[in-house]
Amino acid sequence: MKKLSKKELEEELKKELEENRAQLALLDKQNKSKKKAAKAEKPKKKAAKAEKPKKKAAKAEKPKKKAAKVEEEKPEIPKTMEEQFEDTYTDEELRNFRIEKKDMEQLTNRVCEIVASYGDDGMLQSELWKKLKLSVRDGSRLSLRLERRGMITREKILQNGRWTYRLIIEQVPISLESIQNAPCLTCPVEQKCNIDNVYPEPSPKHCELIEEWVIEEYKRKK
Repeated sequence: MKKLSKKELEEELKKELEENRAQLALLDKQNKSKKKAAKAEKPKKKAAKAEKPKKKAAKAEKPKKKAAKVEEEKPEIPKTMEEQFEDTYTDEELRNFRIEKKDMEQLTNRVCEIVASYGDDGMLQSELWKKLKLSVRDGSRLSLRLERRGMITREKILQNGRWTYRLIIEQVPISLESIQNAPCLTCPVEQKCNIDNVYPEPSPKHCELIEEWVIEEYKRKK
């Protein structure tokens, strides 16, 4: 091989450097074009991802359909015996309802007194019928009659796995029983009687008849 002079060596080196620079420039252009293409593809991927929540939303709607199906499949609550009887009663039948050998006004007052004693909590109607020794049929008609008169309300509840009614008082009937034997009702001097009268004028403050009546009533209730 010929030995190259310094000038020739320098020229060879310059050529190699220029070739290397040209190759590097090509590689740089190729890398830049690849990066641009990659960036252009990214928005497409994002758009595809943005569509995914719609699918999730569609999935979220599915439970609603299941819930609707569950509601449709719920079994109907069977009617209570009282409700079955109630369907057969007319307003006229309830107005004219009577129980054999029973004073209906006294019975009505007694029912209201018992239910009122339980306050706002009310009582189960089955317990009431047992106390009054009434059949379910008579008891249900009586409770319906009192409800339509606005004297009680019936609240349907589940008790020991069975549907029944809780009775709550709405209007206590006026009772004259407490003054039934009061001497004032038949007192001959009732028109002259006055609380401001001074003895011997008639006054409830010093009336012997009232004193006797109060003592008798107290003994009777005791």
